[in-house]
Amino acid sequence: MAEAPRPGQGPLHVTGEVLATKKAGAYRHLTITAPGIPQRFRAGNFVAVDAGEGRLARRALWIHRVKESGAFGPTLDVVVDATGPGTTWLADRPVGARLAITGPLGRPFALPREPVACVLVGVAHGAAPLFPLAERLRERGCAVNLVVAAPDEAHLLSALEARRSARAVTVITGDGSVGVRGAVPSQIAEILERADADVVYAVGPRDVLRAVAGAAEARGAWSQVALETPMPCGTGLCQGCPVPVIAEDGASRMVRGCVDGPVFRGDRLDWEALG
Repeated sequence: MAEAPRPGQGPLHVTGEVLATKKAGAYRHLTITAPGIPQRFRAGNFVAVDAGEGRLARRALWIHRVKESGAFGPTLDVVVDATGPGTTWLADRPVGARLAITGPLGRPFALPREPVACVLVGVAHGAAPLFPLAERLRERGCAVNLVVAAPDEAHLLSALEARRSARAVTVITGDGSVGVRGAVPSQIAEILERADADVVYAVGPRDVLRAVAGAAEARGAWSQVALETPMPCGTGLCQGCPVPVIAEDGASRMVRGCVDGPVFRGDRLDWEALG
């Protein structure tokens, strides 16, 4: 059904520069130079970015968009959700600030071999990697249905851009301020049925990912989910992001979320062990 991700050339460790910064709702969007990283990017990759003096652990950020050309050469856009000291420091970086960046990191999304109906589900800033994925799927002739969800309007990511990226868009907010009121788990089965989905991709909280994977399996669709889990180093060295998966023999074993993921087959994650 899907084309497995090809082995990459390995991550680069570079010093980037903030070229632009923009507040959008609850998030901060940064456009940065990262020599060599945009050229190696595949949808689902992330970068590990320095989070300020005195903080050893970097912050893992989804790559939201890659621009192939410009006055400064290829650049990448990341979305920062300022929820702690490290991400707040990153969100406050001004134009011209220098950042230590490692990437691209992680296992990207696998793409279908043939044109099929795809549903992409993103919750809050987790929707970021789905926009470049939608572009790749459209290039392959796939029908793309995009679901963007959040607790409220401020935490919706690029809802207007979503309408330019997909054949059909469903917007869900917990408070009903935009789109349909509710949550993804209670609506995903109907969405997949309506789209006649063959392949499903999702990024967001674990309860959402579990619901999406379960709904996909129930209708015989193939699913991939990208786990948002703390990744202190992003390169697998610290062993700080264990993820339980079901092996071919049916036994549960631990893998590293940053290098063996963050994208996993929905039917291979040990949801009970994940909690």
